[in-house]
Amino acid sequence: HETQVAGGAANVAANLRGLGCEVSVAGVVGADESGRQLLDLMKAMGIETAGVLSIADRPTICKTRILGGRQQMLRVDVEKSGTFSNDLEKRLFSAIESQITECSAILLSDYGKGALGESICRVILRRARELSVATFVDPKGLRYEKYAGCDVISPNRMELAAATSTDQGDVELLMERGEKLRVELGIGHLMVTLGELGITLLDATGVQRFPALAREVFDVSGAGDTVIATVAAAVASRLPLEDAIRLANLAAGIVVGKLGTVPITREELLARVAAASEASQAEKICSFETLLKRAAKWRVKGQRIVFTNGCFDLLHVGHLALLEQAKRQGDCLVVALNSDRSVRALKGPGRPIIPEDARAKIVAALPCVDVVVIFDEDTPLNLIRAVRPNVLVKGGDYSEEEVVGGNEMKAWGGKVALIPTVEGSSTTEILRRAMATLHGDSLGLIQ
Repeated sequence: HETQVAGGAANVAANLRGLGCEVSVAGVVGADESGRQLLDLMKAMGIETAGVLSIADRPTICKTRILGGRQQMLRVDVEKSGTFSNDLEKRLFSAIESQITECSAILLSDYGKGALGESICRVILRRARELSVATFVDPKGLRYEKYAGCDVISPNRMELAAATSTDQGDVELLMERGEKLRVELGIGHLMVTLGELGITLLDATGVQRFPALAREVFDVSGAGDTVIATVAAAVASRLPLEDAIRLANLAAGIVVGKLGTVPITREELLARVAAASEASQAEKICSFETLLKRAAKWRVKGQRIVFTNGCFDLLHVGHLALLEQAKRQGDCLVVALNSDRSVRALKGPGRPIIPEDARAKIVAALPCVDVVVIFDEDTPLNLIRAVRPNVLVKGGDYSEEEVVGGNEMKAWGGKVALIPTVEGSSTTEILRRAMATLHGDSLGLIQ
């Protein structure tokens, strides 16, 4: 049987609509049957198509995939690409400008077919900046200058490699050159999709990595469209970019498990978020043996392992700052948690306030934490030796010489990172203030 689906930029719009957004599309189709079918498909989804121009001198892009079971056997493309005339660009921008003031975000989905030439990209981005409208770009081609000043740009590994003349297999160099390009063009955030390696975000604060979350991959068609659409929808809804990327990773994991170009829906994503939250927290807390297996897999993938440890009794803002900054040091954050016996040995008979199982669940609930392991020794030295992390993180109240495992880190070429502490946010200080407050209240009652 034959099925028609919206592809290209129309698939981005379909993903946005599936997530519950009000969507207006601007672009060009041919004055032909395929163009009419595409417009009908978008209208049926509730997408506003007033900004779509029909022209007679080029056909609607049509890609026909011939499948045998789940295997693509052949693809036939009908298209005509090339730059648009000045008159057509003016008509297209006029269609865009009539709607731009009503938008909370603008997404440029560039497939390199001519609609998004250099001049129209610059005009759209300039107008968006004037109106303080967030801009997102899914780029194409070798020259990214036309995207200068956008808020978020999201090339895949191959696209960024081509734009920076870099071997796509050298991910570290690719990120280095990508960051240089981002700074040169005044782009807010560079979000690189890396397939099985997930998504890497580069911006003025540094590098953040988000692992891929696909369970089973049947078809990657349209996955990039789903990622940029989910990020744009989430940010337009006032979600922080980092959380938007986590959502996009979940969304991509759903669509690659489908056959063909199929957009995400809000219901699917909400269900996956609920399932991932419940499963993720339980899976994060693991045994020593499981940790070693996971660490071995991370190393095979070339992921940097970050290790930190502590009691984490009465989790406070200082703990959060330490863990969030620790995560920025690499890809996978391991938190070694002192057992109740170990805490008593370090802090005295009145501690911990919160038992180890509860402390582990609280720490595991943090998005920046990948693994929590409980250890019973007075120090985590044996764990550090077994895991062999790339980075060992401790609070800035330590000196590098005082950090347990510091010498071992140097021996295998690792790094010790000291994170500045948040003043007045130690568990001991919080308990002292709490006791003083209780004592003061008691005196007041007696008086």
